[in-house]
Amino acid sequence: MTKVRIGVIGVGGMGQGHCDSMRGVQEAELTAVCDIVPSVAKTVGEKYGVPHFVKGTELMDSGLVDAVLIATPHYFHPPIAIDAFKRGLHVLSEKPIGVSVKEVSRMIQAAKRSGKVFGVMFQLRAEPIYQAAKKLIDDGKIGELVRVSLMLGMYRSQAYYDSGGWRATWKGEGGGVLMNQAPHGLDIFTWLVGTPKRVTAQTRTRAHDIEVEDEAFALLEYENGAHGYLFAGVIEVPETDRLEICGDRGKILIDEQGLRFWEIPQTISRFTRENTEMWARPKAEKREVTLRERETGHAAITRNFCRAILHGEELIAPGDEGIASLELANAMMLSSYRKKTVRLPVNRNEFEELLDELKAKSKPKRGARDQRITDTAFTKKKRKKKR
Repeated sequence: MTKVRIGVIGVGGMGQGHCDSMRGVQEAELTAVCDIVPSVAKTVGEKYGVPHFVKGTELMDSGLVDAVLIATPHYFHPPIAIDAFKRGLHVLSEKPIGVSVKEVSRMIQAAKRSGKVFGVMFQLRAEPIYQAAKKLIDDGKIGELVRVSLMLGMYRSQAYYDSGGWRATWKGEGGGVLMNQAPHGLDIFTWLVGTPKRVTAQTRTRAHDIEVEDEAFALLEYENGAHGYLFAGVIEVPETDRLEICGDRGKILIDEQGLRFWEIPQTISRFTRENTEMWARPKAEKREVTLRERETGHAAITRNFCRAILHGEELIAPGDEGIASLELANAMMLSSYRKKTVRLPVNRNEFEELLDELKAKSKPKRGARDQRITDTAFTKKKRKKKR
C-alpha cells in the first residue's frame, strides 16, 4: 500500500474542507464520500469524482476505503467509529470525538480491540508554537506547575446558530461553546498541563437565542496544589486566545504576540526559602525559543495519520487522547448544572443522566435555514498560506 484510501463521512460542512485539503496529501487518496442528505452526497461525490453514499455502513462495506474520516455532528462520532473499527478500518475523527466520556470510552475500547490507527483532528498540535511549548514542558523547563489560565474569547453570530437545525441544541450538538468552538483550545490546554483533579464551573447563555451555553468559566485545582482559571465564550470581539502556564522554574505565555518564555535559574521555591533580603525576588530571564517550521493545519494531521498506517509513524493527535479535553468539558457542564465542585475523572453515569435530562427538554429549532458551508476562516487561512 502506497496510499491510504479514505472515505469522508459527513460532507455538508467541514467534511468538504477535508476533501479539499486531502488533495495536497500524497499519502492519502479520497475514494468515497457519504452524507445523510442524498443531494449533498451526490453533489460532493461528483465534485471530487468519487462514489457517494447516504449510509456510512454502505461506504465502509464498499471495499473502496482503508480508513474513514468522520465529520458528522458530534453525537455520531462514536457509533460511526465503532462500526468502522468492527470492519477493520482505521479512523480519523473530527473534534470533539464525542459528547460524553462514557460513549467515547466505548469508542476508545473499540479502537484498542481492532488494533487499527485512531486519530483525532486536533490540528493545533502541529503548530510550531505549541510544539515548542510542549518541548519546554517535557524538558522540565517549567518545573512543578503553580498556576495556569486559558482565555478563549471568540465570536459567533445568531445567523451562525440559525444555519442548521442541529446547531446549539442538546439533541443535535450536546452543548455549545464547550462542544463546538472550545475543543481545540481545551485539547492544547490538557495536552500541555494535564487535567485538573477538581473543577468548579458555571455555564450560561448570555447573548444568543440558543438552548446551550455561549459562555463557560471554571476554577481548576490540580493534584499538586496548583490552581487555574478557564474561560470560553463566543460573545466578544476582538477575539482573545491567551494561555499562561506558570511553574516553579519558568513561565510560558502564548497570545497574539506569539510564544514567550521566562526561565528562573534559581527556582521560586528555593529562593523563597533561602533569600535573606526583604525586597529581593528571584530573577526571571527571558529566553528566545526557536520555532521549527513544519506542515500545519488539517493536512498535517491527515498526512501524519496516513503515515502512521503506512509506516508506523507516531501520531501527533492519538484518538484516545481526545478524551482529556472532553473530560474537562463534561466536568464543567456537570459542575454548572448540578451546582457543585466535580472531581475528575467525571462520574460517567451521572453525566449521562444530566445529558438525558437536557436532551429531554430540547425543543425543535424554529426558523433555522440549513446551510452547509465550510468555515470561511479556515478557507481564508488556506489561501493566505498559499501566497
